[in-house]
Amino acid sequence: MSARFTPEMKQTHTILVPDMLPVHFQLLISVLRKYGYNCELLRTASRAVVDEGLKNVHNDTCYPALLVIGQFMEALKSGRYNPDRTALLITQTGGGCRASNYIHLLRKALEQQFPQVPVISLNFSGLEKDPKSGFQLTAPIFLKFLYAVLYGDLLMSVSNQCRPYELKKGETQKTLDRWQHRLEEAFHTNEYLKTKKLYRAILDDFAKIQRTKRNKVRVGIVGEIYVKYSPLANNHLEDFLLSEGCEPVIPSLLEFVMYCAISTNVDGKLYGYRNKKTVINGIGYKAIYAMQKQQINVMRKHGVFDPPHDFEELRHLADRYISQGVSMGEGWLITAEMAALAESGTENIICTQPFGCLPNHIVAKGMMRVIKNAYPEANITAIDYDPGATKVNQENRVKLMLANARKPQ
Repeated sequence: MSARFTPEMKQTHTILVPDMLPVHFQLLISVLRKYGYNCELLRTASRAVVDEGLKNVHNDTCYPALLVIGQFMEALKSGRYNPDRTALLITQTGGGCRASNYIHLLRKALEQQFPQVPVISLNFSGLEKDPKSGFQLTAPIFLKFLYAVLYGDLLMSVSNQCRPYELKKGETQKTLDRWQHRLEEAFHTNEYLKTKKLYRAILDDFAKIQRTKRNKVRVGIVGEIYVKYSPLANNHLEDFLLSEGCEPVIPSLLEFVMYCAISTNVDGKLYGYRNKKTVINGIGYKAIYAMQKQQINVMRKHGVFDPPHDFEELRHLADRYISQGVSMGEGWLITAEMAALAESGTENIICTQPFGCLPNHIVAKGMMRVIKNAYPEANITAIDYDPGATKVNQENRVKLMLANARKPQ
């Protein structure tokens, strides 16, 4: 029987959180801290993380699971934390993706070495329900999480549109750090609800950064959600693209949130059923989509930075190439993101392919030819990420793609 996170542990335990999106997760953690949870984001990116993953999970397990579990085990063995006063928090997506099973693999790894360490499931699909748990995902926390994702997406987007062109190196990072701190404070008050005001202030502040003309090669990054965003998983792909004189273009996290929200309704229409879950998800989707539309409208009115893709437009794009019933893993969303990037002028696209992610290989690598046929100028390459893949080989693949991008037309 694995250890439970009891209400008393809220006062005594440090909760470790694996790093996936550095900007977003820092905001999410600030929300949890407001409710008394002492959370810490793990930023370890050494080879020891991979080695611990290989020791503690079967080698045919998908690469994201290996890294998440490896990062936890490395932290517990490092001496930086007292295992008697440490808990682990892990997300579960639900559905057929193996992300639903990470938590069981993690608990199995802990059984022999750290049986006293409780594992907390953060999920929105009812996978683990424990009314007596010391960690409760309440409606106010969920609402603040949504806003944290919105603000995180905006900061990620505008900083990526500034960093490649800044005249004073480090100015974008300073502005990003300043706004992360301000938003963390905003979640301790009701200021975070003043979205239009904060959006405009963020856009104005980043627009003040002195920049050169925006003329570098833009490279979109799509693929499995963890490897797409996590610097640990993709060997700091964004930094490498910047060093090669490129502008990284990364789809928003909110797109994945809305994809998860609408999938239940799509299934209901396809298979002819309607229940409480489809109704709630439908209402939730409309509310979240309205929040995205507000951000897009503010960015368009401001006029300096490119807004994220409208999610309804993504759905229409998906319908040209793939059924929205394909919802295993990231499903049709990856295909739609590739099409949207190509259609909006970001013709160079990297598909991040983690070992063991079968859905991703089908809807990303398997759909590359379809997208290339529709957009002949699209320059798409798949980069494999697994314990045996070397950073040099991955970077060489990217360099080859960039060489094609820079050929005279």
